Amino acid sequence: MDRNDIDWRGYWPASPTPFREDGAYDADAHRDLLEHYIATGVHGVFVNGTTGEWFSQTGEERRHVARTCIGAVAGRVPVVIGCTAYTATEVSALARDAMDAGASGVATTPPPYSRPLPDEIVAFFEDIARALPDVPVMVYNWPHGTSVDIDAALADRLAGVDTVVAIKDSTPNVEQFYVTARTVVDRVRVIGPFMTREGHRALTEHGGDGTIGGGSLLGADDPAFWDAHWRGDHETCLALADRIERLFAKLWLPGGWCGVYGHYQSQLKALMAMLGQPGGTVRPPRLPVTDPAALAAMRQILAEEGLLSVQATA
Repeated sequence: MDRNDIDWRGYWPASPTPFREDGAYDADAHRDLLEHYIATGVHGVFVNGTTGEWFSQTGEERRHVARTCIGAVAGRVPVVIGCTAYTATEVSALARDAMDAGASGVATTPPPYSRPLPDEIVAFFEDIARALPDVPVMVYNWPHGTSVDIDAALADRLAGVDTVVAIKDSTPNVEQFYVTARTVVDRVRVIGPFMTREGHRALTEHGGDGTIGGGSLLGADDPAFWDAHWRGDHETCLALADRIERLFAKLWLPGGWCGVYGHYQSQLKALMAMLGQPGGTVRPPRLPVTDPAALAAMRQILAEEGLLSVQATA
């Protein structure tokens, strides 16, 4: 397999998993959220990644979330299911269930917590390929959760694994990302931080495929960046990039791993609630953002960026 075997491109929200106040999974809210995303024109959906709080779910809950999302999307856009786990055996079991339910493919980081060496990371993905030779795999580089950062040299090796067809690169080292993208884009789809002025330059000069962002605060403007890029409308891309960079700087810490006013998922769900998106609340270990001053500051930022009316911030 290689990049030509899949059509993964454009803007994909990494879907939050809505939980109720009692901690239960809210499948109906999740279906509503996916309908909202599809109505804005997204090009795909990523489920049970970091934004989806997979780490607070049991194995059966993860399967239930995956099946719910695949059924709700019903083939309208590709759905890739996050299957990160500590062993290739666990990843493969989650992945087989997702594919049997109709997923377009699966994604996994290197094993979290264990801080594997490069040879061990390659062997991990080779083990998955042997167990599931028919399943397209997206490598997910998430240094904040794994304590390893997949650089260009390691990405080059992983691109040679039979079933690896894409890399979702969330390294905080943007310059490293550009080197990695140039190194592997001829063989695997490259998903990463292209929706900035510098990212757009790299995209147009060397190629790239998409961005998977935490949810979609900008609504239709998120996929609009990619639609503009594909039709050669660079002016629109740059205008949207300016807006994205301005909003990002106000809300997220450098590297994007945490919010200014709460942890990533906690702040995102608070913002979604302000925008009327059905995100539910977080589940422990995450705590919701409840500080009135923090919530007021977030509302003001959304208003400044034209995402909320003045009345909604009162």
